[in-house]
Parts: sequence; C-alpha cells; structure tokens
Amino acid sequence: MVNFEKEIQYIKGVGPNRAMLLNKLGINTLKDLITYYPRGYEDRGKALKIAELINGEDSLIEAIVVSKINENKVRKNMTIYKLIVRDDTGTCVMTWFNQSYLKNKFIMGKKYKFFGKVSKRYGTTEMNSPVFEEAEVSKNTGKIVPIYPTTYNLSQNMIRQIVENGLKIVNEDEAKLQETIPEYILKEYNLLDINNAINQIHFPKDFTSFENARKRLVFEELLTMQLALLQLKTRYAKQDGIQFDKNIKMSDVIDNLPFKLTKAQLNVLEEIDSDMESNKAMNRLLQGDVGSGKTIVSIIAAYKAVKCGYQVAIMAPTAILASQHLESFEGILGKYGIRCELLIGSVSKKKKEELLERLKNGEIDILIGTHALLEENVIFKNLGFVVTDEQHRFGVRQRGVIADKGNNPDVLVMTATPIPRTLALILYGDLDISIIDELPPNRKKIETYAVRKSMEERVNNFIRKQVNEGRQVYIVCPLVEETEEIDAKAVIELTANYKTKVFPEYRVEYMHGKLRPKEKEEIMNTFKNGDIDILISTTVIEVGVNVPNASIMVIENAERFGLAALHQLRGRVGRGEYQSYCILKYNGNTDVVRQRMKIMQDTNDGFLIAEKDLELRGSGEFFGTKQHGLPEFKIANLFEDMPMLKKVQSLAIKIADEDSKLELEKNSRLKELIKDKFSNRIEI
Repeated sequence: MVNFEKEIQYIKGVGPNRAMLLNKLGINTLKDLITYYPRGYEDRGKALKIAELINGEDSLIEAIVVSKINENKVRKNMTIYKLIVRDDTGTCVMTWFNQSYLKNKFIMGKKYKFFGKVSKRYGTTEMNSPVFEEAEVSKNTGKIVPIYPTTYNLSQNMIRQIVENGLKIVNEDEAKLQETIPEYILKEYNLLDINNAINQIHFPKDFTSFENARKRLVFEELLTMQLALLQLKTRYAKQDGIQFDKNIKMSDVIDNLPFKLTKAQLNVLEEIDSDMESNKAMNRLLQGDVGSGKTIVSIIAAYKAVKCGYQVAIMAPTAILASQHLESFEGILGKYGIRCELLIGSVSKKKKEELLERLKNGEIDILIGTHALLEENVIFKNLGFVVTDEQHRFGVRQRGVIADKGNNPDVLVMTATPIPRTLALILYGDLDISIIDELPPNRKKIETYAVRKSMEERVNNFIRKQVNEGRQVYIVCPLVEETEEIDAKAVIELTANYKTKVFPEYRVEYMHGKLRPKEKEEIMNTFKNGDIDILISTTVIEVGVNVPNASIMVIENAERFGLAALHQLRGRVGRGEYQSYCILKYNGNTDVVRQRMKIMQDTNDGFLIAEKDLELRGSGEFFGTKQHGLPEFKIANLFEDMPMLKKVQSLAIKIADEDSKLELEKNSRLKELIKDKFSNRIEI
C-alpha cells in the first residue's frame, strides 16, 4: 500500500538539498507533492509552421538547425547566444541570454522542437529563451505542460519531473488513492474518480480532461469545508447558552458615551442583545471595515455580560493590540466599577500568579490578553462572554478552546478583513453574521495617490513637510519573495539608505517578521509614543494599532500587493485629527496594475475593494489558512467557482439534514475526509 506520509527526500530525483527547497513550498510528503497543483498550463501541443507564427504569442515549432551557435559578449555578465533554424516555410532565430551550456547542445542538420514567445521585427522572426528538445522526444513539448508555483533554484522541469516520479509511485501501487467521495455523489454530479483527477490535473491529455479533473477536486474541497462548518453550526445550535437578563440595558452605556454611535453600530448591538437574551449560545461574526468602530460594540456587549454576573474574555492577536484594548475598555467601563486586567507574555511570573488567582475567585470581570488566555492554568470562575479580535489569526479550534473555559459562553468574533457577504456566509458557515458598513462621521477620508518611481523626489519632499509639522510616517517595503529572510534584508537595506542619504535628519527605524515579538512590540510602542519619525516595515505592522499622529503611509512596489492588503495597510493611518495620506509607489504599466491603482484611489470602501480584489486576483491567500484558520484552498477559487459553491452548499445542507453526524454507511467516506482535512481544527 502507498505510504502517503513518505518524506519527500526519498522520492526519486529529490535528495536532501532539493527536499529543503520543496519544504519551503510546503511539500514535505508524497501526499503534499501529488496535491501540489499547477498554477497554470502551457499548450505546447500543436506545432505551427514558421510562416504561421504570430508576434507576441507563445508557440511551438519543429525545425532543423542550420547554423552553429553564435556567441556575442555584449558587456560584462551579459552574453547572447543565437541559433538559426529552418522549416519548409522560413527561418527563425533562437535567442538565449547567459546560457553558455548551449554551445554544444545542437547538431547542425538535426530536427528539434522549440517553444517560446515569438518576436517579429524588421522582417526577422525570433524566439526568445525557448524551451527545446529533440524532435522525437516529448518531455517538455508536444503536449499540455503544467506550470507550478516555484521557488528560487527549483526549475519548472525539476518540479515536473519530481511530481511525475511521485505519481508513478501511486499509479504503480494496486491500492492507488482511496476514493474520498461516495459513489452516489460521483454519479449524481458526474465527477471523475480521485486517481484520474489527480493524474489529469498535473498532466492533462487535453483541456477537457483538465476541466473535468479541476471540477472534481474543487467540488471535493468545497464540500469538505461546507460539511465541516455545518457540523460546527449544528453542534452550536443544539447547545443551550446563557440567557442574559433583559433588565440590564446596553443603553446605560450608549447614552453616556462622549460620541454618537452610527446607525450600523446600533443595528449590530441590537442583533447581539437579542442573541444574548435568547437561550441559545451566540456565535456571531462581526465584520467591519478598518476604523468602523467594532471595539466599542464589544465594550458595550461586555458591559451587559458583566452586569449580569459573568466574566468576559477578550482575545487579541498581539500584546500591543491587547494593551490598546485594555486602555479602551477601562476608559469606558471604569466608571461602572468593572475590573479589567491584562494577560500577555511579558507579565511577570509573580503578577501572573496573583492575577490568575483573582480570576479564579471572580475578582476580575474582564480579562484581555493574547493567546496566553488559551493556557490551561487560565481558569475563570464564571466565563459568559468571549470576544476574539482579528479572528483569522486564531482559527476555529482556538476559538473552541477559549469557549470551553466557560459553560457555553456567547462568542463574538471580530474581523477587519472585509469579505463580500455572499462569501462570508459560506466561509463562516458556522457563524451568524453582522456587518458595520458605515464609518463614524468624524473619520476623514484618507487621500490616496498612486505614483510612478519618477515622482520619488516629490514624495520625499512631502514626507519632509509632514514630519516637520510633527507628523509620523509608515513606509512599507515591497514583498520581495515569500521568505522572511529576503524581505527582512530589503527592509534593512532601505532603512540604511533612508538613514544616511534620504532622511538623515530624522529618526528612522525598521521592523520585520524576523524580529522577536518582544522586539516588535518595543519598536511599535516607541513609534506610538512619538520617538520614531519614520518606521520602515514589512507588512507586519499590526492591524488595529492606533497611532493617531501617523498621517502618511507609503507603500513601495504597491503592484505586488493584493488590493485587500493595500486597504488594510492604508487603515494604519487616519486614526487621529490630521488629514492622512496613502502613497502607492508602483512599477509596471499593464491594464491590471492601472486598474488596481485606480480602485485604491477611487474608494475607501473595504467591501467594494474585497469584491474587486477577488475579481482581479482570485481567492488565493485571501481565503487561505493564514486568513481564516481553515484549511487553505489548494485549487478552488471562490470568485470563479461561486456557481459550484452554491451547488455544493445545497448538497451539504441536504446531507446534514438527513445525516447530521455522517453516521450512515453511504457517507462514511465523507466523515473520513473531514477528519483528515480538519483534524487539527475541528472536533468531529
């Protein structure tokens, strides 16, 4: 039987060094390898004649070599290699850069296949850096070829070969892959079996086979998630929750606030109040754009819980955000005699012991903290209400851990990542959804400008003007690669340049993901206290951290970020009384880049931006593990696959109604599938 947990290192063509590169891509086992799906395909199937080639298109030709390789050293580190080939309709020049190994690769008079981008100018047909092989070979041409997400030092050919070797192990074993979807569903929805689907997604014999393979794998991915979320929802629905006292009014706090709540905030509070007063446990997602006032909603709900005799847990993703929450909660609830405390990693051992003792005795009403709240020794006397802020940092399982510290407490999950409502209903199928869709009237629009590299000097002068007026600036470094080491290096280099050449007169500091949490916290606090003028950072700048004096956000190479990420970063400024600005420096002049920059300039509406982001970019990381604590989608794209998602949701509801615990024999495969995919996240 196939051992799907076989370490990648021991698969033919890998070895220890390549294994390390594959690990960086999240490929650790044979199972990871065969489910590492291509990001695209090139049709290298049908060969054209040279006379039929079209300028700018990727094409395949079969031609005879009619010249030796011509080597031309243009400058230091740049050598061009040219080769002339011919078929019965014309000639074509093949061009490569710095590929010295090609000198002895071709035999004159022999026929080869070439695939690459065609360039026609001044009556000459050229192909730049083509893939090639002998005419009788069909390894990388003459068929549809998969293109994989890759990393430096790992070529497409290498990945293809390793995937092929992995599939060979599976295909040669009689047991092959165990089918994961019940027979009745495969038939009803006309889906391929799992073995066919896996083979055809990697090396499709034609595009119909690819479509059928993709349909099957997307169907499985979406169905698994929907069933798992429905199981959670069913579990919640059956649980009796706390029925909070109707006589304790949220209006006691609302009427005494130094500002007016928006209509959207009041509507959401009404929904939460109604949940709290019902006898079912509340599990509600509160979505609100950056700065829409979600925290005050959680403060008012916490007031009701405490005045009804219960304790409250507020879980934030970072110490600095937890400390900020403590300030906000104490500022509003202190006058009602409500006792708030902070539990974060830096609390001394002695203070922590004393705090945990008081918590257990019920002498603390609201405990605000980081994941430190999840520890076993954190015991509440009477936990009745739980708020998790920035839900995507915690995930379903951790949400369950904190809720288990009480007896079915009401749970409010808050996120500032706007998700289009239709998708939120599906993605958070286990939660009811509330949305704050308007900003407080005093929030000034953040002026956003998209500028080319040529305007750098003007941008720097604008920064000087703002800093001289006492403001502070964020500069976000581009994503160089998906590795923290390289991103950190880019930040350090940019900081050195700004400190010595561009802004030597200002206090410039940096922050990146490789720093320890304590170091990041210290830098962020120093910035917050006004002792840093310009903070250069990767995207680790915390969501929700208030620095009212920061008025400029400059994002380098903005074209490398998704719109949702740009919007989140922009939300770091505009938190005080000053007019704030976001400057997007971008390269590239494609329609998509221009379109994206225009969207950012035209709107500050996070929900609209999220819709556009999905449309232009697909779901990708937007709905990955990092965002939502759910298994990432390896192949589904929630924007493109919305029709299938609706189909799958109907099927999931039908299955759950008939067999909520998946105990029927015909659904046993589905039960196994959910266990396998959600084993670390959901108790099934």
